[in-house]
Amino acid sequence: MNVQQISLQQDNWLEDISILSIEANIFLLFVSPDFVSKKEVLDFINNKYPNATVIGCSTAGEISDITVKDETISLTAIQLDKVTYKKASIEVVDMDCSYKSGQDLAKDLDDKELKHVLVLSDGLHVNGTELVSGLKSIIPNVSITGGLAADGSNFNKTFVINNNKIVDKTILALGFYGENLKVCTGSRGGWDSYGIDRLVTKSNKNVLYELDGKPALDIYKAFLGEEAKNLPSSGLLFPLSMVNDANSKPLVRSILAINEEDKSVTFAGNLPEGAYVRFMKANVDRLIDGAEESASSAGKILRKDTPELAILVSCVGRRMVLKQLVEEEVEVVREVIGDKPCITGFYSYGEIGPHDEFSPCELHNQTMCITTFSEC
Repeated sequence: MNVQQISLQQDNWLEDISILSIEANIFLLFVSPDFVSKKEVLDFINNKYPNATVIGCSTAGEISDITVKDETISLTAIQLDKVTYKKASIEVVDMDCSYKSGQDLAKDLDDKELKHVLVLSDGLHVNGTELVSGLKSIIPNVSITGGLAADGSNFNKTFVINNNKIVDKTILALGFYGENLKVCTGSRGGWDSYGIDRLVTKSNKNVLYELDGKPALDIYKAFLGEEAKNLPSSGLLFPLSMVNDANSKPLVRSILAINEEDKSVTFAGNLPEGAYVRFMKANVDRLIDGAEESASSAGKILRKDTPELAILVSCVGRRMVLKQLVEEEVEVVREVIGDKPCITGFYSYGEIGPHDEFSPCELHNQTMCITTFSEC
């Protein structure tokens, strides 16, 4: 595997991209919604590398090496020598299509040699929990990582990149095949839960209507106080920690939208009736420690094999809390995985991956999910 990572700036992207020097067959593009010339960049890549697969998505911040930027494209060119791959994509009408879309994508990629699936999804019209469940129902023993596209903190419109097209309401999946690929993953948060447990008394998948028999939106507004006027973006600072039962690990859920008419709150993942939730708050040091733990989990399995590439998917809510310290969570990843791997990634509306090597894949919020790749 040969990897080259470039951060494209709006004013001189053509000069930046001209330094590409490898025969890449895959391009990953994490793109700011405010990058004006994104279509021109795609046309350049598809014309110069007509046989390459180009995928990507919109972001709430682009990760390039140890920097976090806005209004750029984090471009990663990948040359695979021994590992084969296949891209699948599907359009969705609304969130109700999420489970079946996951199944259809998995069926398209399924093969006894399938090693890993990287998923990039529309961030506003897809239920991440249902998408992951659909994928796992067909390929339960295949590792899956990725994330939901973002639009800064605007929650207005996200997109994915499918070769030469910029499209919304679409899910992309890239399957990797063969024993020559080594993939390791890790996901950690670092948020602290507090307050009382609240019972989910009425919900429909990822739409929460009532907590303890009271309207969910009213509870959120009372909790946020003055910040309630900035919902849904202000809700990213106070996600929910959810447990389905006494034996399950907590999952974090963040807001995507609110509905004033029925007092409901829509999340990136499901909150089933009967689950218990707690509000969470951030501690900057704990968030950075969470990123370090995620990198340790993703790197420890490799042992002597140093990865060539690390893809970081971190939550927009983490960035809002860390503010000017946001690059510290990327720097600690570099310290753990070493100088060799290229680092790319984006800030998302939802992170897809297992908690560690022995956990199933889940839809997370407010985490740093890391996937490392090595070809041997």
